[in-house]
Amino acid sequence: MKYEIVELEEKIVEGIAIKTSNQNVKSIQDIGETWQKLFANGIYEKIQNKVNNKTIGLYTEYEGDFTKPYTFVAGTEVSVKTDNCKIIEKGKYAKFVIIGDVQNSVGQAWQEIWNMDLKRKYTCDFEEYQNNSEDMHNQEIHIYIALED
Repeated sequence: MKYEIVELEEKIVEGIAIKTSNQNVKSIQDIGETWQKLFANGIYEKIQNKVNNKTIGLYTEYEGDFTKPYTFVAGTEVSVKTDNCKIIEKGKYAKFVIIGDVQNSVGQAWQEIWNMDLKRKYTCDFEEYQNNSEDMHNQEIHIYIALED
């Protein structure tokens, strides 16, 4: 799977969070429910100071590698820090560009990423949904993996 190395500035993400794990496919259910709550409960619309219309799926507060518990946040980038936000650290990231279904294509990409020999930092990894199509089976999604310097 191809990727490019990019340098990102700090990003502020606001949304809703859940502690989860990739063990026993728990994360699939938890992440799906978190996205559902973000939109079905009108939380996304209430987020103030949005930077753009892109949504972010943030993986942070890792308790080890991808096999250990972590926090998942479904949200968006904002311009103002609040008590309820998470920070994507400035730094070096591997950037993957995925075109396809928002669930299946992203899930398949993560399976491949987990099997790659990347020098992961396990601080903040995230999916940025470009939301450039109404078709949920033909979306452009950028996946960023934090790398050691």
